[in-house]
Amino acid sequence: MVIKTCINCQEKKEHHAKGLCYTCYKKLHWKPKVKSCRRCKRKLAIHAKNLCASCYNLTFHLDKSKAYNQRKRNNIDIKTFRKVTKQCVICEFNKIVDIHHIDLNKNNNSSKNLIGLCPNHHRMIHNHNFRPGIFAILKQKGYDLPLENTTISQP
Repeated sequence: MVIKTCINCQEKKEHHAKGLCYTCYKKLHWKPKVKSCRRCKRKLAIHAKNLCASCYNLTFHLDKSKAYNQRKRNNIDIKTFRKVTKQCVICEFNKIVDIHHIDLNKNNNSSKNLIGLCPNHHRMIHNHNFRPGIFAILKQKGYDLPLENTTISQP
């Protein structure tokens, strides 16, 4: 590691090239590789694995962004979100878990109102054909179901 004074910012930093520090070199001289994206075929700056930044994030970080959006949309703190989405309360599936508000009030974020459901059981609880069976299982597991005798129309 060579420490020199950068000719652009005049600070003593690690030397990169052309008398510049890493930050100034990237600002002044570095140009991203422009190629055709492997997925969308547009000519853009390539991020990694021959994908543009948006395709890369969509391919490799979609689950993280969906979880973040679900947490923000439901106004839940990260600690509660991780606890609730650890596994499905019905089948104990732990790969993909959605949040379900038992009383359908997204502002009610108490621990008694939130349960984690896999996509199958979440879809089933919103379908009137399967709802009684899911409610029976939840009742058996000790959950309070304020809406068990009423219909749920919202997904």
